[in-house]
Amino acid sequence: MTDTGIQTTNPLTEEVIETYDYMSDADMLATIEASHKAHLEWRMVSLEDRAAVIGKIGAELRASKEEFAKLMTREVGKLMRDSRQEVELVAAICDYTANNGPGALADQKRHTQSGQGYVHHAPIGVIYGIQPWNFPAYQAVRYSISSLMAGNGVLLKHAENCTGSGLFLRDVYERAGLPKGLFGVLIISHEQSDKVIENRLVRGVTLTGSDKAGRAVGAKAASMAKKTVLELGSNDAYMVLDDADLDLAIKTCVQGRLYNNGQTCVNAKRFIVTDANYDAFVKGYTQAFEGIRMGDPTDDDTQLGPLVSKRQRDSLHEQVEKSVAKGARVLVGGKIPDRTGWFYPATVLVDVAKGQPAYDDELFGPVASIIRAKDDEDAMRLANDSRYGLGGGIFSRNTERAKALAEKHFDTGMVFINNFNVASPDMPFGGVKDSGYGREHGEEGFKEFVNAKAILVA
Repeated sequence: MTDTGIQTTNPLTEEVIETYDYMSDADMLATIEASHKAHLEWRMVSLEDRAAVIGKIGAELRASKEEFAKLMTREVGKLMRDSRQEVELVAAICDYTANNGPGALADQKRHTQSGQGYVHHAPIGVIYGIQPWNFPAYQAVRYSISSLMAGNGVLLKHAENCTGSGLFLRDVYERAGLPKGLFGVLIISHEQSDKVIENRLVRGVTLTGSDKAGRAVGAKAASMAKKTVLELGSNDAYMVLDDADLDLAIKTCVQGRLYNNGQTCVNAKRFIVTDANYDAFVKGYTQAFEGIRMGDPTDDDTQLGPLVSKRQRDSLHEQVEKSVAKGARVLVGGKIPDRTGWFYPATVLVDVAKGQPAYDDELFGPVASIIRAKDDEDAMRLANDSRYGLGGGIFSRNTERAKALAEKHFDTGMVFINNFNVASPDMPFGGVKDSGYGREHGEEGFKEFVNAKAILVA
């Protein structure tokens, strides 16, 4: 970042990729107005015809997969296989939306005492999305495709690290037939962003980011009486109960911590293991982390790429050091390697307790916090002992009991039983507590930014 614009940098080589100037306020306003103008026509397009365009976007994403994947890896350091998988995921979101959006948003008939009632799901206008760098394609597609399906216009302020990916996505949308200007990309400063929220043409705001950023944006939008959806990260707990399949738990929890270089809001982060399994879990988990290969994310045999920035890497290391100063122990990793690129090794912390960053906060990188629980009941208590509540997991051979624990006791938005998952287009995604509110994906996501308009015919 400079005073007048943005520099994107390759996390592997530490070399500048591209430089972008901030928009002037006039250009920013023109982009907002263009999205609104396009929305006025797009809202008149039938649900079926909107769905057809969104289906074509999915096809265009697949056709552009290799080029898009290379760009994302270059901008944020993702493993190439993760970048390719991300493009497939966003294409699947388009498929799901094209197939299910028209039905979910169709008028609903209601028989009332006053006559025939209808609920019409009307678009509300331009939706402004402020998105992070960890999933350059997915974060932007997740909110924009459902909003476009509903008939809204969309604006994107992407993270500065992946500015190129935001522009690439806009071009994909327009190549697939989306009306020009309907999806607008804003290259702007934080100060300019507040002006976007204040603009009368902007009717809703969605943000994925830190809880601090969410509070600021949520407060700003609330001051203008504008609807928000906030997804604010987490320190997801994965419980290994007494009757867990230990081999499955270790394998899955390693994958869940290291996926996307450990930089995912729904990464498995805290591993709460009962006494019955604790020693064996720590041994197996540590052995797996000792063998993790760091390196060039474009190499097929690399298991862990660089973190997105020096700032991100140094912040993570500071959290590890503070946790150790307060009693945690490092079993593997925990040292910044002497090499080019913003690498941080796969790191295991034990003796993790309340008051340490490894217990209380979100560690956004490949650091696992293993916590001992007395028994299953204590494991659930520890899992819920967090200000966050986005996702979480339960490992148990008794899946019915695990499902009951998830339903009645686990205070989080999503629960994965005997598996790790990031997102599914047909299931709602979102959290509770400091992890935010609102839902994306599924039928729930289609209706976050619509006007459920009641129409009564006498």
